[in-house]
Amino acid sequence: MLSESENLVAGTARGLKAGVVAAALAFGGGAAVAQEVSGELVMINWLGGAQGEMMQALEQDFMAKNPGVTIRDIVPTGAGDTRGGIRTVLLGGEEADLLINTWPAFRQELVDAGMILPVDEIWDQYGMSEQLSDSWKALSTIDGTNYGVTYTFGNRSGIWYRLDSVEKAGMEGPPATWDDMLASMDSLNAAGIKPISVPAKVWAHAEWFESLLIRVAGTETATKLAAHEIPWTDDSVKTALGKWKELLDANCCDDGNTMLGRAWADSVDAALKTGDAGYVLMGMWLNTRAKQEYGETPGEDYQIFQFPALGMGHDDVSMVDAKEFNLLSTSKNPEAAAAFMDYMLSADAAAIMAEFGLASPSTDADVSLYDPVIAAAVEEVSKAQSVQFVLGDLLPGDLVHEYRAQLQRFLQDPTDENIDAVTEAIERVAAASY
Repeated sequence: MLSESENLVAGTARGLKAGVVAAALAFGGGAAVAQEVSGELVMINWLGGAQGEMMQALEQDFMAKNPGVTIRDIVPTGAGDTRGGIRTVLLGGEEADLLINTWPAFRQELVDAGMILPVDEIWDQYGMSEQLSDSWKALSTIDGTNYGVTYTFGNRSGIWYRLDSVEKAGMEGPPATWDDMLASMDSLNAAGIKPISVPAKVWAHAEWFESLLIRVAGTETATKLAAHEIPWTDDSVKTALGKWKELLDANCCDDGNTMLGRAWADSVDAALKTGDAGYVLMGMWLNTRAKQEYGETPGEDYQIFQFPALGMGHDDVSMVDAKEFNLLSTSKNPEAAAAFMDYMLSADAAAIMAEFGLASPSTDADVSLYDPVIAAAVEEVSKAQSVQFVLGDLLPGDLVHEYRAQLQRFLQDPTDENIDAVTEAIERVAAASY
């Protein structure tokens, strides 16, 4: 029985070494295995907005190349964390071939419940090692068995901003150091721009804590925290929250209640569309949104800069995320599913994703097609000495909900006393979750 509180794991995606990641980004080519496929391919596809349009374009291209295949998407419903809607679909008896997944902890949950299948044979059949490096295979491997094919990744420690907002604030460029970051709060406020828009309604507020944590204590600490090898009351967690408090004290943001009422799309619109806010911290799908929905030009209207250096010995790190395909145990057409996963590593698929503002880990990707924002994100990930998968995506279901709720409490009251209370509350749930 699949539930929030059982069959979960921490530490599935450990820090990838930059040299290996760089190899995955190198331009090259791997020959795919030609195989005629047909029939209906059913996919649990929760992507919306411009990302949803991108997947539709990819599906159309695949069907044009494989005219015997039709694709049907099952779209989960439900507010908040998408995993809840996916669970409802799976437990409701829906039969599908593929699942789009971005949560390593959810992958483990599905493996334990027998709901997804290994893809090692597919990997070998299609020679995917020619297109994805060992680091990407390791990312989706559990206890020596591979369960996923990664098709895109992003730099989650990149802060987004409009170039004209920085100019309006009289700044020569985005901040490079923590002191610069704190000083920019005054500059942006003076220009009538709210420095940072934090969307704390559901999950996106955790982005700031997670990038602060790896700069305060490094990726190894974040990995240990995800596996509950250190407690949430550890000094590293409190130090990261203390750094976040410095931003709040510098008048970075709206009041706590306002942040709690704001969804991620509202913050993105404020920072990249209207210019009412200076910075927003989130994943690479913002590039897709800004390009396709706002009609903005990457590198001219908006850009990203890497999270400012704190000078605490861990500034050469980055938070990353990735999306993968999992083969469901209910699959009625595994041949078409395998062919689609292979297609997603092709040069044609990578070109479509680049047009929509996303990077591919495949060596078949033509990196010359990347816009300035994708190029900047890929460069930061490639040169990082260590990278860490998004912490919230590594946590068991019950714990991740408590983690986000307690960070909301912190935003409402960022005092030292409340930091102690918040970390103790998270630790209580963590102690029961592993």
